[in-house]
Amino acid sequence: MSHDSSQSPPDLPHAAPRSSGGTRIPLIAFSWLWVGAPLVYGLYELIRKATQLFTG
Repeated sequence: MSHDSSQSPPDLPHAAPRSSGGTRIPLIAFSWLWVGAPLVYGLYELIRKATQLFTG
């Protein structure tokens, strides 16, 4: 099977511009905060308790 390079790739639904003109930046920022805040807190607590464990 050979690939014909004259054919264009199929249009992907997520690559098409949104017709409503809206943006998802607030949703993306909220999602990063939703996951990032507990992650940062967990890493902080991990470092704090590991320091206590190894320093006495």
